[in-house]
Amino acid sequence: MALSWNEIKDRALKFTKEWEGESRERAEKDSFWNDFFNVFGISRRRLATFEEPVKKLNNKQGFIDLFWKGRLLVEHKSKGKNLDAAFEQAIDYFHGMKEHELPKYVLVSDFEKFKLYDLDDKKEYEFEIKDFHKNIKLFGFIAGYQKRTFKDEDPVNIKAAELMGKLHDQLEENGYEGHSLEVFLVRLLFCLFADDTGIFEKDTFEEFIEVKTNEDGSDLGPWLAQYFQVLNTPTDKRLKNLDEHLAAFPYVNGKLFEEPLPIAAFNSRMREILLECSLLNWGNISPAIFGSMFQSVMNPKERRNLGAHYTSEKNILKLIKSLFLDELQAEFRKVKSNKNKLRKFHQKLGTLKFLDPACGCGNFLIITYRELRLLELDVLKELHGDQKVLDINQIMYIDVDQFYGIEYDEFPARIAEVALWLMDHQMNIRTSEAFGLYYVRLPLRKSATIIHGNALRTNWEDIISIEKLSYILGNPPFYGKQYQTKEQKEEMALVFQDVKGAGVLDYVTAWYLKASKFIQETDIKVGFVSTNSIAQGEQTGILWNELFNHYGIKIHFAHGTFNWSNEARGKAAVHVVIIGFANFDIKKKSIWSYEDINGEPHQIQAKNINGYLINGQDVVLSKRKKPLCDVPYMNYGSMPNDGGNLVFNSNTKKAILDRDKRAEKFIKKFVMGEELINDIERWALWIKENDLKNIRDIKPITEILEIVKEKRSNSLRAATNKLALVPWRFGEVRQPSESYIALPRVSSMKRNYIPITILDSEVISGDKVYTIGSTNIYIFGILTSAMHMSWMRYTAGRMKSDFSYTNQITYNNYPWPKKPSNKNKKAVESKAQKVLDIRTKFPESSLADLYDPLTMPSTLVKAHQELDRAVDLCYRPQVFTNETARVEYLFDLYNKYTNH
Repeated sequence: MALSWNEIKDRALKFTKEWEGESRERAEKDSFWNDFFNVFGISRRRLATFEEPVKKLNNKQGFIDLFWKGRLLVEHKSKGKNLDAAFEQAIDYFHGMKEHELPKYVLVSDFEKFKLYDLDDKKEYEFEIKDFHKNIKLFGFIAGYQKRTFKDEDPVNIKAAELMGKLHDQLEENGYEGHSLEVFLVRLLFCLFADDTGIFEKDTFEEFIEVKTNEDGSDLGPWLAQYFQVLNTPTDKRLKNLDEHLAAFPYVNGKLFEEPLPIAAFNSRMREILLECSLLNWGNISPAIFGSMFQSVMNPKERRNLGAHYTSEKNILKLIKSLFLDELQAEFRKVKSNKNKLRKFHQKLGTLKFLDPACGCGNFLIITYRELRLLELDVLKELHGDQKVLDINQIMYIDVDQFYGIEYDEFPARIAEVALWLMDHQMNIRTSEAFGLYYVRLPLRKSATIIHGNALRTNWEDIISIEKLSYILGNPPFYGKQYQTKEQKEEMALVFQDVKGAGVLDYVTAWYLKASKFIQETDIKVGFVSTNSIAQGEQTGILWNELFNHYGIKIHFAHGTFNWSNEARGKAAVHVVIIGFANFDIKKKSIWSYEDINGEPHQIQAKNINGYLINGQDVVLSKRKKPLCDVPYMNYGSMPNDGGNLVFNSNTKKAILDRDKRAEKFIKKFVMGEELINDIERWALWIKENDLKNIRDIKPITEILEIVKEKRSNSLRAATNKLALVPWRFGEVRQPSESYIALPRVSSMKRNYIPITILDSEVISGDKVYTIGSTNIYIFGILTSAMHMSWMRYTAGRMKSDFSYTNQITYNNYPWPKKPSNKNKKAVESKAQKVLDIRTKFPESSLADLYDPLTMPSTLVKAHQELDRAVDLCYRPQVFTNETARVEYLFDLYNKYTNH
């Protein structure tokens, strides 16, 4: 067992007295370094070798004074020699080493001075031997104490996951697969971590493999099987003649090593991979990050982008800080000066229970546990201060059995369970450091309750009673309706039952409803990460109408749309929201608003948070067949339903006209959303009923019509079959008879404005364009303003990361200005016309060019700003300063219009 820092400090003082002074100048360096390692309770002979041969950069033979592979290289010089030159000599040895042997630290000394180089952090420390005891924490890596500077995409995490992936593949190729393989790898994960962090004596697992098993790996499987059995057996019940290497390991328990597994077959390459794994510094690996990476090794496709499959700690903290951590920390600050209140607060921390009903590898639970333990450590420091603590276990109340999870796949469920133990040990080390005592929680008597099952088909109260549970949190799966499997759709139907329109909802919403049912008449708080689609567009009205009106849910906090991603290459961004809610109301509510979805938010205090995550009444928008206000109807464009034949590109148009120029009369310019925005040329056969007599002998047209007729006839839909009788006509015709306003249904969220335009009636709009049969410039001005765009951003749906405008929700529910003055209306008309006029000055630019934020002409930017101001003044005498103010005003106005 590792020594406490107090014990190490005492030994360091003795070492200094023993070796300090002129009389030891010629002493044997072997004895010096043996004693040095002994300060940390470590046998040098077991870890490091003297005079290790190595090829230098010049290809000459060199000898390292002392070498601990993968950890430490020592170069020792006579008193007064240049230590910088000694360091350069040490670096020269790196050329002859394998990558996994490269040390993390270089230490040079001349008996009187030490110079330690931390190669990972690129730092160096220099001190004299008399100050050794003051600098012992620099050598925590020897004693099993590790620096805790985890990074989201730390190369150590990725390297470890890659090596485990290689071992996984080798085992699987040999037929060792499925459940047995998963459990086997999780056990190895625990052992590798334990070997570097003081759960086991330093590097005993690595030594066990190195010393006891054959280089060809032939006996490694049987040795590991016996090893796992030993870890599951109390020391007093083990065989008396047990191998001494096995006998040195502690009793682990926790059911981790309980299940008998088939014996795995290894070869020399697999043994080498395992040894390479053991040479990594697992003390620098974050359980929260590595768990997800470790899971990804099971999937070769995911493994190609290691690092893309974890959730960054920063994003997890956004949820847990808002849900409970900020509140607990504030309570701690309030009571810390009163010992009695502080003790009660400490007891409270030990009673909190957490459930993640879609826990994956346990990221949210692990970070929650870490933050609670850090808070507890602050409490313990206040309670005990400089008092001597005899038993750390007696003063700690928080343990892993306060945590519960449900996970659909077995492998991540087991990882979550083990990762919580690993985080527990890391926090035990932190507490040990604070109180100068070393503490290992072995055998493992408590564990998190991680259930392998389907959260939507599981009764959560079978896992944790409502009376005991404090918080529900997590990041349930997102899947939109089009990506849901048959089983997932059945689960949605099971949870939502008779909720009207629930078929369009994302999979994640089932967790919202199930949690809402579960927390009725309780103080349980819930916080989930979700796709932002549940707070925008059609889904919002369906979901939040149910939660607000049938289950009395109140939103306590929300993070508006932001980019949920990490720094891994190739990781697609997901736009998400975080929503915290409960079955009771609170006075202080907060919204974190993101002006830049990749940036930092600013916090807004709210009286109430509605389903669109704004400060306003609990209003939800439903589909409306007609506009709320007295404005023209917005309709879909026409749908070809032609099998791709009535619509064609310019090459096809040319081929038709080359055959018969009479066809030109019946070919019209055609636009879907993409063509409208990007100025792409496409064409359509547009034939009216009174033209039929004129096309009978235009062969390139009749040939197309024959193909359309056949396609429609062969359709499985009866309605399409009927259309075969009129192959010359679009399946659905909604073309305005005069010039009209056109709006693309889908537009990039990067644009500040959806590119809306006015088209001639001779330009045919397809069904990916909305049309308004009017050229009223005031209506165009309102629609293309920041006011309407702000409303759109909160009420439109999403197609991937693009806005998907909806006529029945966004347009028909839009609250237009109430009786604006003629002066203000004319101002809007004038500024809207200016926007159109400036566009004509860039004839070579598409709407995509003009409305790209990076390339938008300054004159057009200014024209829109002037239009925005004019529209603002139609609503109230003052202009709006930001989007939040606009949206809050519009929802308030909507309430007035609908509640009159």
